[in-house]
Amino acid sequence: MADATPKSGSVTLSGKSIPPPPFRDEVELHPIDASKLGEIQQQLTFVEKIWGNEGVRKTTIVIMLLLVWQFYAMWKNDTLTVPSAVEAHRALWNDIKTGELLTYTWYSLKLLLMGYAIGVAIAGVLSIAATFTRIGRDILETLTAMFSPLPAIALVPLAMIWFGLGATSLVFVLVHSVLWPVALNMHGGFRSVSPTLRMVGANYGMNPLSYVIRILFPAAFPSVLTGLKIGWAFAWRTLIAAELVFGVASGGGGLGWYIYQAKNSLDTPTVFAGLLMVIVIGLAVENLVFRTIEVMTIRKWGMQV
Repeated sequence: MADATPKSGSVTLSGKSIPPPPFRDEVELHPIDASKLGEIQQQLTFVEKIWGNEGVRKTTIVIMLLLVWQFYAMWKNDTLTVPSAVEAHRALWNDIKTGELLTYTWYSLKLLLMGYAIGVAIAGVLSIAATFTRIGRDILETLTAMFSPLPAIALVPLAMIWFGLGATSLVFVLVHSVLWPVALNMHGGFRSVSPTLRMVGANYGMNPLSYVIRILFPAAFPSVLTGLKIGWAFAWRTLIAAELVFGVASGGGGLGWYIYQAKNSLDTPTVFAGLLMVIVIGLAVENLVFRTIEVMTIRKWGMQV
């Protein structure tokens, strides 16, 4: 027991004197004048501000690649095999001015958008069915395991037999190239949605369509967007490869046929011009379409930095 006769603030416990805690003087704090602290945040220089822009950095990379191409072509000095960047861009600009290249490009884009839209729609239906039903999940997993490894270009002979030498065959091949990567990413995103969010939808008594639109789709949108990007890339390269085949067979087509004709004429700068158009469209879709969607959705929602 403690002795209730403290001396100078000390306490006696079991015959032992425990000293009092040290005394601390009271300190009165006053606000500090912020003007006396100096500049806390360092101002960026003009070069640092410019280099901090993502578009500037990527443009610099493209310019460096063009310079390497130009210097290599000048060193090799063989226009037939490796034309210079200047020659390829001159051929590209000349065919754009005449409208020839734009006509081929528009033909390809129409087929691409048609096949892409159909493939995404089918992928959405299969993914939703796999989310709500066991048999739907079994069907999707079985089909993706069977057909996802199958190159879309390998279906060209069957497409020619089934649908003839027309746009329908190309659309069929495009749907195959888009469907499976989009379905895999979409279904994986739906399955990774938090159980808490799922219970929120169940507690509100949402019907299946409302549940998908308001709960699953926003929560899984990063995976869905990744699938859309992959599907677009697969469709774009499949289309060019398929048009090289269909162009030879049917005597017409889009950018693939444009490149094939230039190859037959040994017009290598024009071949590179067609390839550059493919690259430009790919960069434009990635940075103007998908990047805009990404900034307005998943980055704005804090789902990605």
